[in-house]
Amino acid sequence: MYRISNLTENDDINTLESMGPFTVIEYERDLSVMPSDAQRAYFCNAMNIRKRQVICDMTKANITLQAGAMQWMVGNVNATTGIKGVGDLFSKAVRGKVTGESAIKPEYTGDGTLVLEPTYKHILLIDVQDWNGSIVLDDGLFLACDSNLKHKAVMRSNLSSAVAGNEGLFNLSVNGAGVLCLESPSPREELIEITLNNDVLKIDGNMAIAWSGSLDFTVERSGKTLIGSAASGEGLVNVYRGTGKVLMAPVDKGIA
Repeated sequence: MYRISNLTENDDINTLESMGPFTVIEYERDLSVMPSDAQRAYFCNAMNIRKRQVICDMTKANITLQAGAMQWMVGNVNATTGIKGVGDLFSKAVRGKVTGESAIKPEYTGDGTLVLEPTYKHILLIDVQDWNGSIVLDDGLFLACDSNLKHKAVMRSNLSSAVAGNEGLFNLSVNGAGVLCLESPSPREELIEITLNNDVLKIDGNMAIAWSGSLDFTVERSGKTLIGSAASGEGLVNVYRGTGKVLMAPVDKGIA
């Protein structure tokens, strides 16, 4: 039986959040600093730019990862491709191509401990059931999830979304019951959550992190007419319509 020491109990490490099989830790300071890196490390610490890491308890669930996200594992942990046949391989390859995510997301099974690569991005843990069992992600946010969750590519409600909305034509949708782990450019404290009840949200910019699978996403003119849109100075906006939730960053992710 293995034992892990000087990780979560280290006085330089804070446990930020735990949900399902995932625990998020944050390093208070970067102690592995050479003189040439000291200035950068000092200002990173002052601006809350800290290394964060996800620890996965495999006794609670099997884990699906973004390719390349594993750093180390101990105990009875086995890695598989998650491919269930030629048809499954083809569908995952197509989904990866259109969503910009890795085509093959390895699945880890067993009852040991799995630790992911450290990142300076902010880690969000989301219970997909809180989103009525379906959440759509912006490109590149997926890090890990309970393997019980199902993935599929969802297409925009209109073609203009891909061209005018600064978004791809497809997004990754995660469905079912389980916990999802995301890498966010903004901390949870700054994210705005908007709940719509048969209503409309219009956003000028690429600010949505995730939204309910029940919402329709389109790109539309901010005004009812071309002249009105030109007069408002906004032009085209991203529109989320229906009943569900939207998780939004305070600034456009392209400049965050």
